[in-house]
Amino acid sequence: MPKAIVIGAGIAGIAASLRLKAQGFEVEVHEANPHTGGKLHALSQDGYRFDLGPSLFTMPQFVEELFALFGEDVTTHFEYIQKEVICNYFWSDGTTFSAKSDKQEYIEELCSTFGESPKKVKAFLNRNKEKYELTAPLFLENSLHKIHTYLNTNTIKSIAQLYKLHIFQSLDKTAKAYFKNTKTVQLVNRYATYNGSNPYKTPGIMSLIPHLEQYYGTFFPKGGMHRISQSLYELGLRQNISYHLNSKVSSILTEKGRAVGIELENGEHRKADLVICNMDVFPTYKQLLATHKAPEKTLAQERSSSALIFYWGIEKSFPNLDLHNIFFSDDYQNEFEHLFDKKSICDDPTVYVNISSKDNPEDAPKNCENWFVMINAPAHYNQDWNALVQKTRVNILRKLSKILNTDIESLIATEYILEPSGIEKNTSSYRGALYGAASNDTMAAFLRHPNFNKKIKNLYHCGGSVHPGGGIPLCMLSAKIVSDLVQHDFNTQ
Repeated sequence: MPKAIVIGAGIAGIAASLRLKAQGFEVEVHEANPHTGGKLHALSQDGYRFDLGPSLFTMPQFVEELFALFGEDVTTHFEYIQKEVICNYFWSDGTTFSAKSDKQEYIEELCSTFGESPKKVKAFLNRNKEKYELTAPLFLENSLHKIHTYLNTNTIKSIAQLYKLHIFQSLDKTAKAYFKNTKTVQLVNRYATYNGSNPYKTPGIMSLIPHLEQYYGTFFPKGGMHRISQSLYELGLRQNISYHLNSKVSSILTEKGRAVGIELENGEHRKADLVICNMDVFPTYKQLLATHKAPEKTLAQERSSSALIFYWGIEKSFPNLDLHNIFFSDDYQNEFEHLFDKKSICDDPTVYVNISSKDNPEDAPKNCENWFVMINAPAHYNQDWNALVQKTRVNILRKLSKILNTDIESLIATEYILEPSGIEKNTSSYRGALYGAASNDTMAAFLRHPNFNKKIKNLYHCGGSVHPGGGIPLCMLSAKIVSDLVQHDFNTQ
């Protein structure tokens, strides 16, 4: 039985280990932390439970596929509900908008609230759907770096209709072509943050992201986001995948241009027929492949944004809030100038509040709520984070207290804080960037590191820092691309 070693038990590493196991490989996973899940981790503190990482769950079919590989009933181990409200939006002038999952209701309320044309909204949503259908086979489901990806009718069809994708104009300009209200444009521009990018620079193709929310829906896993990674980890245990926690890899072993295993921090060598690395590609090359030539152009790409997160136990219930809530900045462009140009945080950042206790009451004491309060932050460039955290905390509390007409600080029963340098330390994400490289370039998709190593055979890469990008669905797709590449490569060797 051939053997595969996976470095890192983030969601992509776990998914890759399952797919390789289903192909007949003996699989062992080495994780430096004492827990699996990567950014999909959790914290319990003073009677409150918080999901530490990603808080949005879409496209659950990618989780279900992994259970189906082994003939298991997903509902026995992992359950979720679909949300009727995608997100609640708030502005400082008192405007509110509740984005519904029902398409017709969404259109009607958007037009009623912002005075937009129903015809324009429908055209925008239809174009987003078309963008996804044209690009998914090329940009999301296959390697962009293999010639066979381009030698099929779907790819030829996509290339012939590039003009529909708004690749050569920004997301902001794309939104303004459809909408006249600045708040509607801001709603669209927000989707650039789903891959840590700047809406005033990232290509307009990113408007396909709201299609995923609207068409496929948004969901909440019973037990919280942490259950996504843990249910798959438990599936791996049942399939006899060998997980090694507190097992830090110091280098990837190579012989004659092939990956042949790993060396652990304690000096132990573990041999394998192939290696899959779920670690961020920057530390992968700088630490695990230190004696090999690195693709410096790829590694030098602009980093995506990071996050500053306050986890607050709130001693009050807010009926006007739901699972996902956004409190917009009054000057969105200034916010992104601070993030990407000044590498700082503006005084009026957009604030995202996730409250899992709305759907999982056990996450907070009775009549209380667990608030995951996040703002976009620049990647870690040795800023004075203590000073930035304290200043930003005051600004966030002022903003939320004003819009909700409540003194929020007086309600905080417990607090935990995570900022970019902490994210970098906990997850080995270079500079704490949540999505690896930013997508602020027209050719960003093609500049991401491929899912295979061009210099070292039998070495593959998955996770948010490589193709097709960050976020749970894309990370899981990266694992699928890797498994497809492995299947092809090992059948031809």
